[in-house]
Order: sequence, then structure tokens, then C-alpha cells
Amino acid sequence: MAAGGGSPSIVEFFGGEDGYRCGYCRSDTGNLSHGMWAHSMTVQDYQDLIDRGWRRSGKYVYKPIMNQTCCPQYTIRCRALRFQASKSHKKVLKKMLKFLSKGEVSKAASEEEPMDSHIEDVATCDFPYKSESQVTQSELTPLAVDQAERVENEDKDSGETKEEGNVQKVESDSVQICTDKDTPVPAEPSHSAKAAHAPPKPGKGADLSKPLCRKAKDIRKERKLQKLLQNQMGTAEGSQLQGDQAFLLQNSKSKTNQPKNIEDFVSVPLPDDARHKLEVRLVPVSFEDPQFKSSFNQSATLFAKYQMSVHKDTPSDCGENEFTRFLCDSPLEAEHPPNGPECGYGSFHQQYWLDGKIIAVGVIDILPYCVSSVYLYYDPDFSFLSLGVYSALREIAFTRQLYAQAPDLCFYYMGFYIHSCPKMRYKGQYRPSDLLCPETYTWRPIEQCLPLLEHSKYSRLTQDGKAVDEGGLKELGRVKVLLKRTVMPYSVYKKRRKGPSDEASVQQYASLVGQSCSERMLLFRS
Repeated sequence: MAAGGGSPSIVEFFGGEDGYRCGYCRSDTGNLSHGMWAHSMTVQDYQDLIDRGWRRSGKYVYKPIMNQTCCPQYTIRCRALRFQASKSHKKVLKKMLKFLSKGEVSKAASEEEPMDSHIEDVATCDFPYKSESQVTQSELTPLAVDQAERVENEDKDSGETKEEGNVQKVESDSVQICTDKDTPVPAEPSHSAKAAHAPPKPGKGADLSKPLCRKAKDIRKERKLQKLLQNQMGTAEGSQLQGDQAFLLQNSKSKTNQPKNIEDFVSVPLPDDARHKLEVRLVPVSFEDPQFKSSFNQSATLFAKYQMSVHKDTPSDCGENEFTRFLCDSPLEAEHPPNGPECGYGSFHQQYWLDGKIIAVGVIDILPYCVSSVYLYYDPDFSFLSLGVYSALREIAFTRQLYAQAPDLCFYYMGFYIHSCPKMRYKGQYRPSDLLCPETYTWRPIEQCLPLLEHSKYSRLTQDGKAVDEGGLKELGRVKVLLKRTVMPYSVYKKRRKGPSDEASVQQYASLVGQSCSERMLLFRS
């Protein structure tokens, strides 16, 4: 496990929510999800949850009911180390460079994506806000560990459950460490998508099932470079340098006519007489942090301006309280393990300062295996810079930067891919990318998923019919419960509980979060 926290995650599970308004197809009651309130959460637990289809909005963590919701939302991740900027991506990067160095403003139509805030999963929906339950801090603070151990011993003495061992370190089956190749996930058999992908309908954009066009000259050059690399590294050393690492090394070597990567654009030094200065600051989301505290008012004002201009919110919809609840409140506990990135893990605001003024803020979570994009808001006066696209590219570059400090951290999570909503398909253009199967919670290359999603908006993306959810619930009695400040396994809680049984609710919770998380997180019960 790449990161480990001190205090455990504490959550309240709400079960399946009634249908609410969908921000994509405008159905009044078609958007369905499960939800829970996270009083606190370790970064490892949240990493494992998003690898099972969960996402957070503030401290509210939700999971779409995929086979019932009107617009199924598939978790999407980009393999950041292998990312290659497209021609349109490079246009945006060049446009920013011209603006900074010469003050040039493009007269052409904006290259912005259909929904420029690249993570709109919550903001575009009339999401049911769950206010924090009236639970006192004392109720949420577990007693000393030795008392929790005595409760477990009580369960052992009863002879009704197996001996409870230490919680093992979790390596989520749904997380592929960054030695991934461009081949399907090893746990699943390779298959060719025989169903022909229908040509895109007018207005629906490029055919994402087809690889990006490449010149034969570039392909030949890449093959030649690979051979040279193998010869230089030697057999022994070269065998250790595989997959994404070799790809990064190859692309880091400066060669004539070699295609530029993101870093070549964002790291280029500006001339002394540059018209503008852009600085990107990473600020922890904490009112104890001086930078976050001093920039809060400016950041909140920018959020309100963005929401009212782009999403047509009223002033009461985007005041400081709403801003704090939505983008500043986070259940994630900051962690700084010795083998982690210098900035640590947790929730951050990546602020874009232009000439001493904030023009955009990317809200991100830095987790053991990924940078997870939460939201972006920006100054509409600078929409000509395509800040949605630009910030996504900067976040991919940032992921690659963190990888140098923490080798497990090599993915960029973009939230949800919604194939049934054409304006949300652009996320599939950040390649190579994978979608999460909603039944087995394993990753599939997006090219293999698109024919299935063309046929049916909800689809089991894993083609192996015998494959199952390996991380699913196996033993309900081992689920951890927090009752009256005491931690206990569900098998003990079940005996102590007074009133009607809540076994169905606990079982639903554990099946959704998975066995590993259910044994680490504390399910609050009153």
C-alpha cells in the first residue's frame, strides 16, 4: 500500500437515493445513485473506492446505479506516462505560449471542449445535497485500540466467527500499476471487437474507436528509436526497463523532429520581454495553510463569477458557503509518507496566477496511484485560452512529475465518461485511456469499450462471462462498525443491536465498497 493513514475512515451509508434531475439528458428523476457521508477518509480508502466507481462531491461520496440511471457514468482514467497530445491539444498549448510571450489573442473560434470544466459530474446535476448529520465529534472518536481488541475477542470467544487477523495490505485488483502495456488488462483475455463501430453521427465528434492518425515516417522513426534504446541499455538492464518507463525515456531524449510532449510546451522559458507571466501554485485545501487562507476570498469570488456566467447560477447558489461545501470541504486526511510525493497526499487547489491574479483553479485529489480531477472553474474573460483543455493537460504533466517522486502514481483520473451524452465524449480523446467495468471493476482500453457502448448505453465491459468482482463482499461478519465510540466487527454489532435488523443495509454497503474497504473503514451506527 503506497499510503497509510493514522485515523480510520468513518462513513455513514444512505443506501440508494431516489431519482433526481440529470444534468445531461435533463430527465427529472432518472439519475440514480448510492451515497454516503464521509466524516473522514484515508487516501488509500478513497483510491480503492474510486476504483469501484465512487466519486466525491465535498464530503458526500456517491456511486451511480449503473444499470438503472438514465446516463451511465463510467470511471475513466488516462495512462499519463504514455499520453500523447493530439494536434488540437497542441494548438491550445501553443495558443497559451503566444499569449504569454506576445500577448496574442486568437481570433479563431475557441478550441474549448463542449463542457470546458473537464469534471462536470456533480455541477451539471441537481445533486441532492446531504447535509452533515448531527453527530458529535465524541461519537465519531473511537475508543482506545485495546478496547476495540477486547470487543473482537468477545466475538472470538463466542466461536461464531473465524479469528480476526490484522488487516492485510490491499493491492486493489482494479488498480494496474504503471507497468501497463498498451494491451488489455492481463487478468482478462485479449479479444478483438468484431462489431464495427458505427460512423459518428453529425455533431457527435470524431470516431474515438479508431486510433489517432500517425504518419508512416513517425512510426518508422519510433521503431528505429526502440531498437537503438534496446541496444544501448543492454539485455540485462533493458529487461528491467519496460512499458511506460521505456516509453518515457525514449520520449525524453531530444532527437531531431521528435514530436513534442506536454513538458516541451509548459516548461519552455519565456523571453525577457514576455507580455504576461503565468504561475501555477499547488495549495493544500486547508484553512490552516497560509496560501490557501490568503487566497480564499479571491478564489471564492472567481468561483461565483464562473458559476453565474457559465452555469447560470444565482448569487445564492454560489456564495462562500456553497463554495466551501462543494470545493473546500474534503474528507481526505492529508498524509506525508516518506515514499510519497513531496507535496504529500490529499486534496489540493492548483491555482493559475496570471500577472498576480487568479484566473483558474483546478481542484484535485492526489492519491496513491493517481491524480484525480475534481473540478475546474475559471475567469470567463479568459475563455479564449481554452482553460479547460489547458488545465487538463497541465494536470497530466503534473501526474508525470509526481511519478518521478512516487513510482506508483502514474494515472490521471478524469471523473466519469458518459457515452450516451455526446458532449461528454471528449474525455475519451485523452489517450491512452481505460474505462472501469461496472460489474468486475477491472479496466478495459476505451477502444474495446466503444462498440459495446454504441450498442447499449449500459454494458458489462469485461467480455469474459466467467469473470467476477474479485474484491467483492466475502464475509459480512468482518465488516467494521463504529457504535457508541467502540469499534467492532458486524458479527458482534449484530448481537448488540436493539430494534429491527439492518443487515440488508450493511450488506449492500459492504458489497458496494468491497471487502477490503469494509474491513478498514468504520461504518457509523447510532
